[in-house]
Amino acid sequence: MSFSSPTRPSAPGARGSKAAGGGSNRLPSSRERRPALAALAVILILLGASGSALIALRSGNRQDYIVMVPTSLPPGSRIDEDDFARGDLAGKTGALIPYAQWKKYEGQYTTTWLYRNQFVTPQNFTTEPIPAGGALVGVSLEAGRAPSSNLAGGDIVQVVQVPASNQAGGVPSILVTAASVTSSSGKVTDDKTSASTTLNVTILVPAAQSTAVAAAAASKTLVLVKLPAGTKPDVAPIRAGG
Repeated sequence: MSFSSPTRPSAPGARGSKAAGGGSNRLPSSRERRPALAALAVILILLGASGSALIALRSGNRQDYIVMVPTSLPPGSRIDEDDFARGDLAGKTGALIPYAQWKKYEGQYTTTWLYRNQFVTPQNFTTEPIPAGGALVGVSLEAGRAPSSNLAGGDIVQVVQVPASNQAGGVPSILVTAASVTSSSGKVTDDKTSASTTLNVTILVPAAQSTAVAAAAASKTLVLVKLPAGTKPDVAPIRAGG
């Protein structure tokens, strides 16, 4: 006698190989997930390599520039070798002084307050100390605020404050009758394109007028008028050996 029946129906609730609708509802096997995980791993590796390459590239563009060592130096301080240190910097460095040029500025004098770890530009130094009763003021000028032929060290200028564009009925005033230009860089007009650029000038003015001159420069109401050579300045620069 046989106890099995070849025609016995499946037990209720038994799993079939197909869903009622004919579609499969089984989860992806681990073998099927492996290609996706491998692709994700490749993407992460590429991103990491790109980041490392960018860091290496930027590190390669870093250069050494002069930074100051003293806690603070007032205008007119004489600079010695021990006042300079090496500081590296990347990106837009403007007119910062490369460390290799430190010897050029040894023995010069500060034109502004300088502080520890500050990067410096040529406008921060002068070959002439500030005389008693004088002050050095740095100004930035655009076209129409200085002669188009530009200014150079040794020029004498009259410092004039003009009314602001929104100041109706204002009148110009002379802040300094005759000031000495100690250094200059840039131009008010580009030689090739004739576009307006910026002229940076350091001028020696009476200390009593330095605040007014600095304020006018900051508010863009300052104009420098070039005077004839030989004009006596209000404050005479101290010449080397003088």
